[in-house]
Parts: sequence; C-alpha cells; structure tokens
Amino acid sequence: MRKDDKWGGGPVEIEAEPATTSDEVKQGWLLKPENKENGGHNHERNIDGKKKKRRMMSKILGSLVSIRSLVVVGVAILGALIIVLVKIAQRNHHHLHSSSPHNYTTALHQALLFFNAQRSGKLPKDNNVSWRGDSCLADGNSNTKTLVGGYYDAGDASKFSFPASFAMTMLSWSVIEYSAKYEALGELDHVKGIIKWGTDYLLNTFNSSVHSIANVVADVRGGDHDANSHDCWIRPEDIDHPRTGQECYNCPALAAEMASALASASIVFKDNIKYSQKLVHGADLLFKFATKQQGAKYAGGADPSSPLYNSTGFWDEFLWGGSWLYLATGNLSYLQLVTNPDLVGHERALWTDPDNRVLSWDNKHAGAFLLLSRLRLFLSYGYPYEQMLKKFHSQTEDTMCSYLPVFSSFRRTKGGLIQLNHGRPKPLQYVVYAAFLAQLYSDYIDAISAPGWYCGPTFYSNVELRRFARTQIDYILGKNPQGISYVVGFSEHFPQHVHHRGASIPHNKIKYGCKGGLKWRNTRTPNPNTIVGAMVAGPDKHDNFQDVRFNYNYTEPSLVGNAGLVAALVALSSGTPAGIDKNSMFYAVPPLTSPPPPPPSPWIP
Repeated sequence: MRKDDKWGGGPVEIEAEPATTSDEVKQGWLLKPENKENGGHNHERNIDGKKKKRRMMSKILGSLVSIRSLVVVGVAILGALIIVLVKIAQRNHHHLHSSSPHNYTTALHQALLFFNAQRSGKLPKDNNVSWRGDSCLADGNSNTKTLVGGYYDAGDASKFSFPASFAMTMLSWSVIEYSAKYEALGELDHVKGIIKWGTDYLLNTFNSSVHSIANVVADVRGGDHDANSHDCWIRPEDIDHPRTGQECYNCPALAAEMASALASASIVFKDNIKYSQKLVHGADLLFKFATKQQGAKYAGGADPSSPLYNSTGFWDEFLWGGSWLYLATGNLSYLQLVTNPDLVGHERALWTDPDNRVLSWDNKHAGAFLLLSRLRLFLSYGYPYEQMLKKFHSQTEDTMCSYLPVFSSFRRTKGGLIQLNHGRPKPLQYVVYAAFLAQLYSDYIDAISAPGWYCGPTFYSNVELRRFARTQIDYILGKNPQGISYVVGFSEHFPQHVHHRGASIPHNKIKYGCKGGLKWRNTRTPNPNTIVGAMVAGPDKHDNFQDVRFNYNYTEPSLVGNAGLVAALVALSSGTPAGIDKNSMFYAVPPLTSPPPPPPSPWIP
C-alpha cells in the first residue's frame, strides 16, 4: 500500500499492518520474549513463571485499561472545552465586529449617495433616490444658455458656485490619489459621475467657448422666495417661480476656486481627452479672469460674490488654483506663480496662524501646502523652486503636528472631537478634511519609505496621523458620548430630523407651496424620506446634539461636508490596493530638465 510521506519525501512503500485488532495481540506487545537459553529442563519453572507473569500482566493491563479510559474521558472533556472556548471567542469577535462603528467602506457607499439626493435638473435614470425627481428645469439667465443642473448646496434649493467648486475639487483630489481603491470598491464610475455632474454645471456658469470672460455666475436662487430664508419650505420638485443666476464681475477667489475644480477634474478625466481639454480651457479662462482683476501686485479685498459664501480673501485660492493648473497643464508659469515669494508674502501663507491649518471652503492654505509638498516629495525640482517648496513642506509638517493631541493648537471635546473651528457650530465639515489630510500625508511619507516626521526635536510615527484620522472619523460614525452616527443611515442610531426640505416633505404627489410646507418643517415627527449618507453639521463643543429640524447648526448637511467625508473614508478604507497612486497626479507634468546651479553666495571679506 502507498502513503504520502508527511515530511515531504513523496510516496513510499510500507508493509500492510495486520488486520486483527484483538486485545490478545495488543497484550502480546507488552510481554517479554520467551527465554530459550536454559532449554527444556526449565519448562515447568517457565510455566510457573508464565503464570505469575500472566497474573502480573493482567493487573498491569487492568491498570492500563483504566488509564486508557481516563485518557479517553480526559481527551473528550478537553475537546469539549476547546469547542466551548472557540464558540465564546467567535461570539466575542462577532460582538466586537457588529458593534464596531469603523466600517469605512459601508459609510463610503452611503456618503456618495448623498450627492444623488442633491442633484438639480433632469435626473439620470440611475440616480436611485426614490423620493427625488426632476427639478428647476428653467434655471437660467437671459444672456446665458442654461443654468439647469448642478447641486443644491445643503438643505435648501439654492445652488452656490463657491462651495460646489470646492466640493468637486476635493472629490477629484481623492479620486486622483485613490482611484484604485474606488475601483476595487465598485464606486469609481459613480464618483466620476458625481464630479462630472458638478463640472458640467460649472462650465455653464460662464462662457467657456471664448478666449476671455468678464463674469461668472455665483449662485442661483429664487429671489425673496428661497434666498437665505427658512420661511419658504418647499420641495425642489415643486418650485415654479423664476430662478436666475447672480453674476459676479469682481470675484477673484470664486473664479480661482472654480478654476481649481475644473483643473483637478481634468486629471480625473484624462482618458477622455476631449472633455479633459475642455476642462483645462475653462480653468485657464477662470484663472486669468481672477488674476487680471487684481493686477500684477494682487492687491484687493474679499469677494462680494455671494451673501452666504463670501470668501474672506483670495490669496489662498490663487495658491490653490495655480497649483492645480500646473498639475493639469505642466505649464511652468503656474509653478513660477505659486512659488513666487511676492505672492506668498502678500498671501501670508507662512504665518503661524492656527487657522491656516484648517482646510475649508474659505481657507485653502493647508490643502495647497500639502499639494505643493507632494511636488517636493516625489519630484526633484531644485533651484529656483526648492526653497519655496521646502517652506511649504515645513508648513505641512506643522499642520500635521497641530492635529496631534499632545499639542495645544486646537482644543478637543471631552469625547475627543478636535475643535478646528474653535467651538463654533457645524464642526464636522472641518474635521473630515483634517482627517483626509492626515491620512493622505501619512500615505505620502509611506510612499517614500519614511517612518514619520518631526515636530520640533520630537519624531512622530505615521501611526500617529492614522490614529488621529481614525479617531475623528470613528467619532462621527458613532464612537461619541451620544452614541449616535452623524451620517444618516449608518448604524441603528442616526439623526431622524435632518434639516432638509426634500427629505422632510412627503413624496406623495401633493404639491406644497412655500407656506404649505412649513407644517413639515415644524413637525416633531421624523423625516418621511431618509437622506442616506448625509453627514449632518454635528454636535456642539460639549458633545451635545439636538436632533431637531429647525436648528440647522446641528442637523443640516452640505456638499462641502460630504465631499470631505467621502475623501476621508476612501483614504481610510482598507483592502487591496492600499496607499496612493504616485504617478497619475503628474501625468501632464513634463520631465524636468536639469536645473541651473544656484547663484553663488555673496562674497564676505
């Protein structure tokens, strides 16, 4: 018979064992061989000896049988104990897994659905939000072709170009860095469709077919009906009053942010050459429009573009927009602009203001710092760019240091939520962007095989950045003193009274006007429609949260908030592949020629 050699020697021939398994045979192996040295005269003595031996062996075998029985019983008990322990371990594991709020992949799928619920215009067939329909199909101005489409900003029916542009920029950034993750999760086409829905609309807010522009549309609202007013509570599908766009002729920050959105999206759609070139052309038009208004010295004030989204400055948008345009075009003039010490001096980018560490729709410093640090980490520029790129990298490192709990740049709630907006309302939109930047920078320094970075003389591991990002997102997903997920539909406990017109009014074929919808705004019953994936504004500085519809400081979601949530979740999601795509960001950047040597140091006698 053949058996496989368990030590890897292959099959070997062995003799077959006897078929019998009787006790007599087994006992035979215990008896000593018969002593034949004394011959037959010792036969009687041998017989007597054998009897004694048999009696002795019977006793021994009796003991062995008892021992064997005990062993069998013991093995059975041990086996049962092991089974019990395994079941307990499995139950505990299941309990930990099922109660864990850290399922980033599930939350990512849901967070992307929020954008489907915010779409304006004629909806695509695959929009899959049952309570939404076509809306505001007559949006537009007399001198523009159409303003139909785009996204509603938050819980209302207004469309604002500034936050929408920032949201599209951040979604594009996340796709460029983590496209393989999106694809592995089955969401790449979905997120690209979300971005294109936004950029198609932005291309209609100015004349993108000419060589220069004089204005852009800052927002689309309904006059006194829905302009920053909660007295008109109406589903977008039921709006029938005229909606025109507010045109802006002096809004450099808005135009530069719109340029960032189109430029970053052009990298996302680089395989669609015609559309990518259209986006690049539009971005170039917008950026020239932004810079021309302020002249060579970039002197000026804040944008007067919108009463709700009015940028407090435009220098950060210039730094941000110029960086994206360089990556989208490879044109060195953009890199020369953003590394110009004069621009950086006016922009005060190198100040140690904690607010410069907070990425938001109104403040792009931290994002621009990290984007420019990427150039330094993965490309060797040398003179004359290295000096400023090194300073930007230093700013990025300081930003990462400010997120760590050992530093006092920002306070934290007792529940552990970092207070990037210094305890003011709607904190979560700032937190998700910090989590994204922290995880992204950790992936950057992983990609260059660096174990961490320095905060002053102290070295910190990449693990610290990941821990920060995870604890903040975990807080949002339910690991907080309230035990509530601030993402609608995630886990069993989430806000039921989201400040959102479409979600709070029944989808019952009854048309409610501005005043008729107020009863749905004021009711204490939960929303009839679940706006899955919406991240609400969040708790106050004491970890308290009021699930009430009329208080938008707690329960209103927004485009910018969810864009940051999506970016953070895809960055944190595990699986294969992991890490960033090092090369797609630089697809338009030509190979760098050898830089000229730096000028000699001044001679000192």
